[in-house]
Amino acid sequence: NEPCRNDNKQEGSRGSRNVFFGVAPQKGLCVTAAGTVVHGKLEGGKRVVKGMRSFEEIPHTGRNGWLNLLKFWRENRFQQLHKHMERTFNTLGPIYREKLGTLSSVNIMLPSDVSELFKSEGLHPRRMTLQPWATHREIRNHSKGIFLKNGEEWRADRLQLNKEVMMSAAVKRFLPLLDEVAKDFCRMLQTRMEKEGRGEEGKCVLTIDPSPDLFRFALEASCHVLYGERIGLFSSSPSLESQKFIWAVERMLTTTPPLLYLPPRLLLRMGAPLWTQHATAWDHIFSHAEARIQRGYQRLSTSLGRASPTGTAGGHYTGVLGQLMEKGQLSLDLIKANITELMAGGVDTTAVPLQFALFELGRNPEVQESVRQQVRASWAQAGGDPQKALQGAPLLKGTIKEVLRLYPVGITVQRYPVRDIVLQNYHIPAGTLVQACIYPMGRSEKVFEDPLHFDPSRWSREEGQRAEAAGFRSLAFGFGARQCVGRRIAENEMQLLLMHILLSFHLSVPSSEDLNTTVTLILQPETPPRITFSKL
Repeated sequence: NEPCRNDNKQEGSRGSRNVFFGVAPQKGLCVTAAGTVVHGKLEGGKRVVKGMRSFEEIPHTGRNGWLNLLKFWRENRFQQLHKHMERTFNTLGPIYREKLGTLSSVNIMLPSDVSELFKSEGLHPRRMTLQPWATHREIRNHSKGIFLKNGEEWRADRLQLNKEVMMSAAVKRFLPLLDEVAKDFCRMLQTRMEKEGRGEEGKCVLTIDPSPDLFRFALEASCHVLYGERIGLFSSSPSLESQKFIWAVERMLTTTPPLLYLPPRLLLRMGAPLWTQHATAWDHIFSHAEARIQRGYQRLSTSLGRASPTGTAGGHYTGVLGQLMEKGQLSLDLIKANITELMAGGVDTTAVPLQFALFELGRNPEVQESVRQQVRASWAQAGGDPQKALQGAPLLKGTIKEVLRLYPVGITVQRYPVRDIVLQNYHIPAGTLVQACIYPMGRSEKVFEDPLHFDPSRWSREEGQRAEAAGFRSLAFGFGARQCVGRRIAENEMQLLLMHILLSFHLSVPSSEDLNTTVTLILQPETPPRITFSKL
C-alpha cells in the first residue's frame, strides 16, 4: 500500500534529468504549458493522443481505500491533510490519485492543469457533495441550499442569490453595514485597551488572543448583512445564544471530514457518536437561523407596505433576507435553507483568515506600514465612503489574497469534468472527482517566486501578466459560476476590518515563529496567535 510512481517503462534514459516534478516527458509528444496535448485526434467523440497514458497509470497513494483510510486515522492525517498533500506532490509529482474509504479523487496543483479542469466544468459545475450535510437535510426534511444542489435547480437558485450577494449594486447596499460593524469592533478594542492595557496613558498596549473577538465580529457582520439587524455581540456580556451558535459551527466543521469517507446513513443506524455530534451541531445552527428568520419575517411584514422603489422597506436596507423575501423569486423554505448555509459558512471562514492576517502584518512591520500608508491616503480622499476607500487601497485586497495564498480556508477546490480531459498527459474520464489542491500550490516555488515570503504587492505586479493560467493562482474562493456565493461579503468584511484596525492601531507579535496549522473542514492555527495592539 506504498505510494506508487508508475514511472517504470518511461521513454528516455534515467540518466537524463529533463524531468518535471519527477515525471519524465514522453518521447515524440508535445505537451503545452497548460498540460494539454497538441498532437491528438478525435475518434468516436473521444480524444485519442499518441503516447497518452491511461488513468490507471496516474501515480497513486495505494489502491485499497479502506487501508488508506485506516492509515489516515492511525496517523492523524486528517488534521494534517494539507501537509500530506504537499508531501505527496513532492514525492509523486504534480498529479496523483488517492482513494480514502468510499471517496476517490485525482489531485492536481499546477495552475495550468487547474485551467484545463475549469474549461471542462460545463454549464452546471459540480463540486464534491458534503454527504453528511446532505444526509442531515434529508433526515430532518430541510430544503437544501445551493451549496448542496446541482444541475438546473442549482443554477436557478444561484442566479437569484447572485443578485443579492454578488452583484455590484448589492455590494453597494451592504458595504455600509459591514463598515459600521468594523468601526464598532475598533471602538470595542479601544475600550478594552483602556481597561486592560499596560503602559502609560497614550502609550498603552494590549496583548491578547483576538480570536474570540474576531468570531464575534464575523457573526455580528454576517447577521447585519443577512438579516439587516445587529445582535449586540460587542456588548460587555454577549448573548449565550450567539456563543452557542459559534460553538455549533466549530463542532459541525470538526465532525465533517471523518464523515466524508463513510456512509452517513450507516452511522445513523448504528447511533455512532460522531454522527450524533454532527447532527446536533447542525440542529442548533438551524434553530438559531430559524429564530432570526422568523424575527426578520415579522419585521418585514409590517414594513413591506412602505417599500421604496429601490427594493428597501421604508427606504431602509432590510438585509439579504429582506431583499429575497420582497422579490419573492424563491420560496420561503429555499430562502431559509440558503440563509442558514450563508450563516454557517460566514463565521469561521472570515474570522480565521483575519487571525492569520493580523499575525502576518504583525511580524512584517515594513509590509504593515506600507499598507497603512496607502489606507490612510485612500481614507482621507474617500470622504467616509467605504467603497471609495477600498478602491484606493489595492494593497488591502492584496493582503487578503496573500493571506489566503498561504493559509487558504478550504485547502481544495473540486470539480467533476463533463468531458474527458488530459492532465499531465494522463487521460481523465468525464465524471472523475478532480481536486485542485491550493495549499500546496500557494507554497510551491514552481508557482510563486519566494513563496514563503508575505508580500501583498505581488498581486498588483501580477495584474499585468496575461498568461492564460495566471488567473488560476488565487482560488481561495473558487472559480466561475460555482465560486463561493458569500465571496463579496467575506472579501469586503475582512478588508474593512483590517482598514480600520490599521487606521487605529499598530500591530506586533510576541513571537514571530511560523504558526502550526491544522485542518477541520477549514485550515486554522493549532493555537491562535497572540497579537499586541498599540494605539497610534
